[in-house]
Amino acid sequence: MTDAVLKLGTRASPLALAQAEMVRNALLLAHGWSPDRVEIVAMTASGDRILDRALAEVGGKALWTKELDWALGEGEIDFAVHSMKDVETFRPDALAIVAMLPRADVRDRLIGADSLAVLTPGARVGTSSPRRASQVKRIRPDLDIVLFRGNVATRLARLAAGEADATLLAAAGLDRLGMADTGTTIPETEMLPAPAQGAVGIETLAANEKIRALLAPINDPDTFSCVMAERRFLAGLKAGCHSPVAALARISNGQMVLKGEILSEDGRECIAGESADPAALAADLLAGASPGLRAIFG
Repeated sequence: MTDAVLKLGTRASPLALAQAEMVRNALLLAHGWSPDRVEIVAMTASGDRILDRALAEVGGKALWTKELDWALGEGEIDFAVHSMKDVETFRPDALAIVAMLPRADVRDRLIGADSLAVLTPGARVGTSSPRRASQVKRIRPDLDIVLFRGNVATRLARLAAGEADATLLAAAGLDRLGMADTGTTIPETEMLPAPAQGAVGIETLAANEKIRALLAPINDPDTFSCVMAERRFLAGLKAGCHSPVAALARISNGQMVLKGEILSEDGRECIAGESADPAALAADLLAGASPGLRAIFG
């Protein structure tokens, strides 16, 4: 195993490939390996093929992972790289997320306008994210949300074609694609990010101790702890890809604090809080929500 070529599975989108290169380079550096020790195996995910419908309508976040899950199970790859915000909350027991790279910028960027405030009444904002849609409607109830799916280039092309007046993208993804000067960064206080946003994770077979040991040196413990806390918060909410939810955990002076919020689809109701206990925070937010908002979860 120590001398074999390791196969790293990834989605075939430009951003996913850039993230796979980050993981590959981190492994080469950590172990002093030559470049041919890690081979990137790219696969087209179902979520990258189906672009005309919301994710919740066509299978949820599993559309981003099922091809890679199959390849892991069949032994075609040794480990897989994921954008952690795209990984469904409940994963197969046979698989384990074992490492994460240091987290990048967690915030969103607005493209097409300098701020939500300057958009004209009734302007169209393109997004496929229930969280972003609800947060936009909370800030500007008059804006119109239009479905935008696809990779970064596809969404920017649709914006340029006039299908929307503005769109929102993750700062981390833009930075990783060399587009750090694209868009206006939105403060966390205005739009709390998606759980796990900005984090790149690596998954392998839970029972594969040799691969787990090889991945351990590239794991960033703080990122791993915070993202897993955000995922436990999602689990406590029983949140799905249709649930407008935001969360961000940070560690300061050895203590973790998790901020979270759940929103109604129209943005009129937003229940927010913070805690060191993800499950308790989820329970508190649901307890404070209206029956209609609670119905979006579970």
